[in-house]
Amino acid sequence: MTLPEGWEIITDVTRAPDELLERFRGLGSGPVCDALGRFAAMDYQIKPLDPTMELVGSALTVWTRPCDNMAIYRALEMARPNDVLVIATNGHTTNSIWGELTTLVGRARGLAGMVTDGMVRDSREIIEIGLPIFARGLTPNSPFKDGPAKINVPVTCGGISVSPGDILVGDADGVVIVPQALAEAILERVAAIHDKEAAIRAEIEAGEVIPRNMARLLREKGL
Repeated sequence: MTLPEGWEIITDVTRAPDELLERFRGLGSGPVCDALGRFAAMDYQIKPLDPTMELVGSALTVWTRPCDNMAIYRALEMARPNDVLVIATNGHTTNSIWGELTTLVGRARGLAGMVTDGMVRDSREIIEIGLPIFARGLTPNSPFKDGPAKINVPVTCGGISVSPGDILVGDADGVVIVPQALAEAILERVAAIHDKEAAIRAEIEAGEVIPRNMARLLREKGL
């Protein structure tokens, strides 16, 4: 089938396996970000509509022109359980590209959540539905449905590159992207970070005003 001009839809992508996604659940965006070099989080403005919302899933990417969400419905047709729809709008903040109805469809399709550098609406209804939705902000302005758009191509969302099948970890602090090829290495690093932080926490609770490792660094720098 020949697509209309400006459209690109890729259906054959390698999703992150469910068992791999499960190992990222509960790790927290902070330690995962640290394991990725401390600069792996999307723009700070991209937050969950409710701070209790958390997500772990495999990226299904959408690039859409500002003020247009036609491609989102096509992507929802393609969605599988544990997908996270990542919608790049070039940071458009005048019109929403997601609302109550798309949230209902997303829940029915088994989405793990949705992340966008754009805006959403119907926040009360979305929170009641319970699907984790992360966005730059809220506006009642709604989108048009024209296209063009691209589905399952690499996109930049919130200043971070996201490829189809990358792993997203989101919580109240924000959203972190784990390239699927690095997943095993990142899991190992996160385990080491958790062990290190547990040891530091124990020092503080035992009465160390400054953790020993930080005290050593201060001395080495003459401070």
